[in-house]
Amino acid sequence: MTHKLFAVAAVLLATAFSAAQNTTPNSRPRASDLGLKVGILPAGPLDAITDVAGVEVGQTTILRGENIRTGVTAVLPHSGNLYREKVPAAIFMGNGFGKLAGSTQVEEMGNIETPILLTSTTSVSRAADALISYMLALPGNEDVLSINPVVGETNDGYLNDIRGRHITPDDVLAAVKNAKGGPVEEGDVGAGTGTVVFGWKGGIGTSSRRLPDNVGGHTVGVLVQTNFGGVFTIAGAPVGQELGQYYLREELKQAGNGKDKADGSCMIVVATDAPLDARNLKRLAARAWLGIARTGGSASNGSGDYAIAFSTAPQVRIHANDKALTQKVEVMANDAMSPLFLAAIEATEEAVYNSMFKATSMTANGHTIEALPIEKTVQILKEHRAIK
Repeated sequence: MTHKLFAVAAVLLATAFSAAQNTTPNSRPRASDLGLKVGILPAGPLDAITDVAGVEVGQTTILRGENIRTGVTAVLPHSGNLYREKVPAAIFMGNGFGKLAGSTQVEEMGNIETPILLTSTTSVSRAADALISYMLALPGNEDVLSINPVVGETNDGYLNDIRGRHITPDDVLAAVKNAKGGPVEEGDVGAGTGTVVFGWKGGIGTSSRRLPDNVGGHTVGVLVQTNFGGVFTIAGAPVGQELGQYYLREELKQAGNGKDKADGSCMIVVATDAPLDARNLKRLAARAWLGIARTGGSASNGSGDYAIAFSTAPQVRIHANDKALTQKVEVMANDAMSPLFLAAIEATEEAVYNSMFKATSMTANGHTIEALPIEKTVQILKEHRAIK
């Protein structure tokens, strides 16, 4: 009996410790805090995907015992009933070695009708099931017979007991129901809890860009779940090489002691208030991948890489009760897209940096992944004049 009581106490202590970790303020800097200016366009007030009016983000972080490090991140295009007010959307596949539930209907119909969830690879189906239950239970959906849940993932199996599939319906519902506007928590939180990027601790990152009024004045916001590799670069500075951790370092017999196999995945969610149809949203999603390339990502064979883009503009929403045979909607012309493309590239690049700068070192599942060393990174950036 004594041993059983001790075991129960140990579990409760571990749970309490995990909860405390989850609520501890993260004092690590964002890219902008270091004076790093990514690109030429100004960021929005929050420098986050929530700078796009109406967008909300919710996260559930699961830190349990010695080997459970996972979670859920939910992105809501608006706070209403998404089935009744769908948003135009598109998906661009960088490399299809992944599990993006709902992608074929988005490709076919050009819209999204649920919150977008990001989670762990083996929990996609569980998250999708919980999301379906949530949508069916919403007032106004009593007659709905089909829901297309959109759930993306990256593999957090290095730091997390991924085979245990520890995501529950309550975890999913908490992320969706607690979603809000305002600042977005970054680093090893939500779906980024157990991820690894460029051999360092990865996670959730976000950023935004606002266009000048003379090219539309629209906002583009990006949120990333980083779990990939390559040769890490910040604003052109070869950070990965100078820190001795990058893809093919050992094969090239070059100096350093870090490892990066370049495998993993990345999910990118791109939001904009520009009135775009699905065709131009797919073009916008494709440009976000240039932001990943700027960071040194190599989109390896084992990396499942997707970008999801949607528009929050009220005039382009698809209303379920609109039974008209035709629609008359004003959308951005092709010639107006280039500034939005640049905004998506810059915001994606900075979002990756934020996911790493805000992440903290983690030991779990028998492995330790260090956070990107801030002081050494700043020194490299100063030497290469990326910051003053």
